[in-house]
Amino acid sequence: MSDWATLFRLGNNLTGVFGVFLGSIIALGEAPQGLLAQITILHASSVLFFMCSWNALNDIYDYEIDLVNRPDRPLPSGRISLNNAKSATAMTMLCSILSIVLCYWLISGSNPANGFQVSDWLPSLAIWIVALLMLINYEFPFGLRLKDKGLPGNIAISISVGLVVVFGASAVFEPFSQKAWSLFFVGIFYNTSREIIKDVEDMEGDQGRNTLAMRIGPDNARTVAWVTSILALASVLLPFAVGIFPPLHVVLVIPAVMTLMMVKGRIIIGEDEAASSLLKKSMLLCLAALLISSLI
Repeated sequence: MSDWATLFRLGNNLTGVFGVFLGSIIALGEAPQGLLAQITILHASSVLFFMCSWNALNDIYDYEIDLVNRPDRPLPSGRISLNNAKSATAMTMLCSILSIVLCYWLISGSNPANGFQVSDWLPSLAIWIVALLMLINYEFPFGLRLKDKGLPGNIAISISVGLVVVFGASAVFEPFSQKAWSLFFVGIFYNTSREIIKDVEDMEGDQGRNTLAMRIGPDNARTVAWVTSILALASVLLPFAVGIFPPLHVVLVIPAVMTLMMVKGRIIIGEDEAASSLLKKSMLLCLAALLISSLI
């Protein structure tokens, strides 16, 4: 079971599940109840299975590279066969689709007096399709193969992460929630900066891959990560400046801002692991602050 958890990267996937619930709560200003809670749970389930499928597919396509660079991974080590991994990839994607179908069934069969219509839920389907197109163009050889394009690949992953929050907002029929979209941009800039730093960390094991760090060198990649972290800072503060979140609540993001400002020092001296850890910590503090702001 631990090998399957490693293949699916379950720890990261649970973050995606959290993002769905975060988006729904922030959009509503409270926890969803009744039918909205059921749809949110199905959205979270769809994200969980979608991410499992994507991660397994990633390891399948990286099999030859991992034979050399990461022989301890479940597939190159032989602990999970390629055929079983391919079957699991298809099954988890099917489960993600089934979750979406169940959402449609629940809404179409709901009491019209509730005011919920399938047309109000269609943005959720559109977001899921966009995520699927991201997957195709990130992984598949017949797509754009963004994973081998350096920065565009980092941005594609980050957009997918940001969309999870909007997907949660759309579960409660608030796909255009300004608060949810604010988190979308926060997620993009934080995650892009961290993805670049992680690529610098993994340069030794990424021989054969065309990451940004491999293309322009570690120091230049760190500079790009620092610029992206500045954009993350702007994305945190701007929603308070324009009134999307109450301006007085900006005090809630002070811990996140202070932590983010420490990243530059770590990047300058090349402490990539510490910089990545600070980015993650700052992002979690920011998300917690924005959640509290939405509830009080």
